Amino acid sequence: MEKLINDFTKFYGAAPTVAARAPGRLEILGNHTDYNQGFVLSCAVEQDTRFALRPVEGKHCRVKDFRDGSVREFDLDDIDKAIPRDWANYVKGVIVELRKRGIEVGAFDAGMESSVPLSAGMSSSAAFETAAGFAMREAFGIELSNADWARVGQGVENHYMGLKSGLLDQFSSIFGKKDSMILTDFRSVEVLRTVPLPAGYSIVVINSMVKHNLVDSEYNVRRQDCEAAAEKLAQIYPDVKTLRDVSLEQLAAAKSALTEREYRRALHVVGECTRVIEAVRMLEHNDVKGFGRLWFDSHESSRVNFENSTEELDYLVELAKSVPGGLGARLSGGGFGGITIHLVATDGAEEYAKRVQAGFKARTGIDAEYIICAIGDGATSRKL
Repeated sequence: MEKLINDFTKFYGAAPTVAARAPGRLEILGNHTDYNQGFVLSCAVEQDTRFALRPVEGKHCRVKDFRDGSVREFDLDDIDKAIPRDWANYVKGVIVELRKRGIEVGAFDAGMESSVPLSAGMSSSAAFETAAGFAMREAFGIELSNADWARVGQGVENHYMGLKSGLLDQFSSIFGKKDSMILTDFRSVEVLRTVPLPAGYSIVVINSMVKHNLVDSEYNVRRQDCEAAAEKLAQIYPDVKTLRDVSLEQLAAAKSALTEREYRRALHVVGECTRVIEAVRMLEHNDVKGFGRLWFDSHESSRVNFENSTEELDYLVELAKSVPGGLGARLSGGGFGGITIHLVATDGAEEYAKRVQAGFKARTGIDAEYIICAIGDGATSRKL
């Protein structure tokens, strides 16, 4: 943060008055279950986005990305529509969402930097929205609960950017706890409990380097498939509001009421909700191997049922089954590229990552990047 504060002061000629940070996140289990009001096991990571801000007079805002030196300028009266593929949308969208809640934000100069990989499945966008929002909260005295701040970030994605995502990314970035995963119920929209990662084990993140832009992908189509399946199942089971309410047995009995594609989409979501609850039970009994097997099962369902994997992601998971030390692996996040996460013993994590990296390079020619992840705390902000 000190580097950002110094860079900000040098560029703007005045120091920022507030600063905020928000971490990226990993989806451990519970793929595409959040918008189906299901359960997710996730965590915040130490990689984060940092945002510094200084209020100024007038209506003109400036934001500098100190990673590449790019600057965006906009007037507060002219931000109703997003500019396609422009990173400033994540700042302007927060202001627009706050206005919908009757909250006005003044003009400001701002700067940001980030260590969260872009378009990789670690929620760089949610970290950006949350860091910007928390800085505005500190600067302008905005009073919203943390859950409502998560909804602001979701609103940016849903309404401003056109991506019909759930609350997982923002919730994980805000409510994350160091060294623990969080179990979230997205019907009641609350963190039910923290679940420590067993001592002696680490999560290795391996980036396939296949970029995804979810707005342009099949993400929204997947959500439509889930909603269509839930509507048909509700005609058979009146208590069903979303796929979260369906058991595997009910789904099997009603298979003929769904198209083949709807059935597979539903099977993925219902299976993921089941795997999340099973994972928590396994960790209570220190069954780390069983926990890892659920990661493999989850990825296979993503590959076959939800079809949000890629050849590159599949090969990284395949390598996890042959390289010594791999207890489990799966795609994490929206899919269609990005990262896989791998459960390994901490002692052998570096060697494991290098061997998977080498195997991936030999097969694909791609230099995958890896991070041995530390689970971090959620977003914070402070006056300077």
